[in-house]
Amino acid sequence: VSDASGCSMIALLHTGAAKFPQNLHSRARRAVSLLLPAGVLKGFSSIVSRKLASHGFGASMAAMSSFPPQRYHYFLVLDFEATCDKPQIHPQEIIEFPILKLNGRTMEIESTFHMYVQPVVHPQLTPFCTELTGIIQGMVDGQPSLQQVLERVDEWMAKEGLLDPSVKSIFVTCGDWDLKVMLPGQCQYLGLPVADYFKQWINLKKAYSFAMGSWPKNGLLDMNKGLNLQHIGRPHSGIDDCKNIANIMKTLAHRGFIFKQTSKPF
Repeated sequence: VSDASGCSMIALLHTGAAKFPQNLHSRARRAVSLLLPAGVLKGFSSIVSRKLASHGFGASMAAMSSFPPQRYHYFLVLDFEATCDKPQIHPQEIIEFPILKLNGRTMEIESTFHMYVQPVVHPQLTPFCTELTGIIQGMVDGQPSLQQVLERVDEWMAKEGLLDPSVKSIFVTCGDWDLKVMLPGQCQYLGLPVADYFKQWINLKKAYSFAMGSWPKNGLLDMNKGLNLQHIGRPHSGIDDCKNIANIMKTLAHRGFIFKQTSKPF
């Protein structure tokens, strides 16, 4: 490189990239761009990116720069499937329990919890339930009870660092039914406690209506259509519905939407 001042600037940013304030980094980069050919500048960007990555800033730096920061470190996307029939059976029991851990900075999925649950009051799934959810009898027979699954959820939450008081996380559901009706109702029926982390959540339908100005009457199908997204997997598969929720959230976040709790405190 012929310009010594340009070389010195690159050396300075290279050695101190992780400590360099972001506003000064941007200003310095613009200054160097006036001094150096495009090819050299591209190499400089690559050097700084590698330096940042070595200090743990890697992909998240690029992701954070593309949309505003969220209020939560993690979003826990949840979508139950439960026993059902026409007319409806009572009590309904959770038979699929999926959770996706979504990073609030990158909006990417970092971890998955997924278990099927054996119903005890109505152990035999109805043809209507299987047709709707795709869950067949063999998928729930011999599986843990809801109490056992809730214990494993708590273990997973602890392993993922989500029980740390300094980590802000919140559940996200497509509607209020999962955590306002289904889980507390079944826990009450079985005499089980409901963990505090299940008592606040974001209703994606409400978030979408705030962001887009229209209510998604048909839930995920309308939200995907409104955002020009392809539907992932099978409707009414709990784990596939979670993937669709996560994809919708990521799209809204990239459009600048900040997610907030929608449930009222218990």
